[in-house]
Parts: sequence; structure tokens; C-alpha cells
Amino acid sequence: MHAYTDEQLFSLLQEGDEAAFTEVYRRYWKLLFSVAANKTGMLADAEEIVQDIFADLWKRRADISIRSTLKQYLAGAVKFQVFAYYDKQQRQRDFQQQAATGGWQEPECDYNALKAQILQATAQLPERCRLVYELSRNEGLSHKEIAQTLGISEKTVENQITKALKHLHSALRSIFSLGGII
Repeated sequence: MHAYTDEQLFSLLQEGDEAAFTEVYRRYWKLLFSVAANKTGMLADAEEIVQDIFADLWKRRADISIRSTLKQYLAGAVKFQVFAYYDKQQRQRDFQQQAATGGWQEPECDYNALKAQILQATAQLPERCRLVYELSRNEGLSHKEIAQTLGISEKTVENQITKALKHLHSALRSIFSLGGII
């Protein structure tokens, strides 16, 4: 695999070749880690960022299309993840500040009751709509994977998920409107 070009490796990777993935990881892990560590200043966070990038690369390998080079794609992924890291850090600081000043109060919520209502609302969906929704939300399948699994078009998958979300939104509106969430 050392002699393969990035393009060849990526092509093999898209087909599920674990050796190609390992080679891409070997080639780029140190570089991505170095960039992430320089940007975040935190080695543990940089390592987590890079691991997330590679986990996402493997998970979405069949759906990813690279318009430039693999190296540029991975560099862009690091940039995006670092932005997300800083956004998360800022949200945590804001949350801590609000909690410290009393500007935030945890809403009272019975999570078990909420979960039961979500399950009940989901069970009321038409069979195909429920199946598409569950494959998307519970199994984490992409629209393309659901379409292939069920032998339907991606547009049908999108329509069924939209229909499910509208139903759930409507069914759960009374719960959230009390807390001003919806």
C-alpha cells in the first residue's frame, strides 16, 4: 500500500478496503494531529479531533466525494473540527457563566415520560414512514443507505423523514410549548 497514490487509496477505501484506510491513517495522522494540536493547544483534544476525522472518514467512505486531493480534504476536515471545537468551548463558557450568574435554570422534565411520548408518537406513523425514520435516527443510516436497503429512491426517503418529523413535532408540541422550546 505504500506505493499507492492517495487517489488509489481513496478509491480502495470507498470500497471498504481496511488496508487502504490503515495506510491513509498512517500517512496523515501525524500531520493532522500536529495541525490540530497547534490550533487547540491541547494534545488530548487534538487527538480526539483527529480520531473523529478518521472515524467519520471510515463511516462515510462510500458517500464522500473529494473535489481536490485527499490531503486537502483531510486538511479541511481538521479546520472544520477545530472550528467546532472552539464553538463547543465557547458554548461551555457561556453555559458556565449563565449558571454562575443564575441566568440559567434547568427546566423540569421527566425524561422517561418524554421518551415514552416520543415512542408512542413514532408508533403512530405509517409503517414505511416509521421504518425509514427508525433506520435514519436509530440506526444512523444515510438517506442513500436507507434507499438501497428498502429499494426506494432517496427522494422518497427524504419525504418520509420530513413527514415523520412533522408528525413528531405536532405530537410533541404541547410538551415543548410550555417551556417555550417550540
